[in-house]
Amino acid sequence: MPRETVADKKARAQKICAALQRTYPNAHCELNFADPLQLLVATILSAQCTDQRVNIVTAELFQKYRTAKDFAAAPLADIEAAVKSTGFFRNKAKNIKACCAALVDQFGGEVPRTMDELHALAGVGRKTANVVLGNAFGINVGVVVDTHVTRLANRLGLAKGTDAVKLEQALMPLVPEMDWTRFSHWLIWHGRRRCAARKPDCANCEIQKLCSQIGVTK
Repeated sequence: MPRETVADKKARAQKICAALQRTYPNAHCELNFADPLQLLVATILSAQCTDQRVNIVTAELFQKYRTAKDFAAAPLADIEAAVKSTGFFRNKAKNIKACCAALVDQFGGEVPRTMDELHALAGVGRKTANVVLGNAFGINVGVVVDTHVTRLANRLGLAKGTDAVKLEQALMPLVPEMDWTRFSHWLIWHGRRRCAARKPDCANCEIQKLCSQIGVTK
């Protein structure tokens, strides 16, 4: 097989995007949120936890704490107890409280709209910042790289490795900027609904002909 050029890979990536858009026209962030602060908190909680579990926790959490000031003023032990079932709850609670304190002190309680400002907040890496910017504000700064995106990017042969920053930098040139946020959703939805880690449903896969099937046992 001839080595795929960057131009070839970009053309294939855009065909993958088109096919996934047809397959999942309503793909969206599956964390429940009503405003940017809720999405920020929910995304911090989603680290190494399912969206379903986070949504169960935040249904009650967001009734109790409605503003950044509420979270900043809350006793740490109370936040810990509220988010315990999401795992790593002590660190998550500490980050949420510190993050919200910074929002109050530096941004009038509002969530900022730039990567640099978000990334400087406690518990907020590029992934979380990209989730908030793309889904709360409609700002495409980068590609959200979670476990599904990592797995599918490698399987599809679009990028290689597990370093989220390097994967993001590899994927961004392959996909139109206006689709960066949606591209993450398409891969996440496909990973959850069709392309499982251990037993991908290749026979019924909508992008099977565009997939390098790297790591798939034939």
